[in-house]
Amino acid sequence: MQYMLLIYQNEAGLQQIRDRDVTEVTGAYLAFTKAMQDAGVLVGGDRLDRSVNATTVRAENGKTKVLNGPYAETKEQLGGYYIIEAKDLDAALSWAARCPGAQHGVMEVRPIIKM
Repeated sequence: MQYMLLIYQNEAGLQQIRDRDVTEVTGAYLAFTKAMQDAGVLVGGDRLDRSVNATTVRAENGKTKVLNGPYAETKEQLGGYYIIEAKDLDAALSWAARCPGAQHGVMEVRPIIKM
């Protein structure tokens, strides 16, 4: 079954990370991605641009509304995701716990329902 691992982080806190720390975090994500590739569970994933660069679209009563910025004001923003193939939720949770995002943010794990 496929699962999406959603990585939520506090963007304001990330802006204060020093260059050395950025190199460490980037290396940790590269190693985690390689571990998933080597295990054959990685389907895809990407880092997302900052939430201030998001655009929100709503369709109400036949009219489209487009707003600059994220949908909701929250403490933590969606910063990236991985899609993995795992035998069950426990396996997906295990991968989420190993993600560097779990160390300095929150991981949300959701089963993907095929359409």
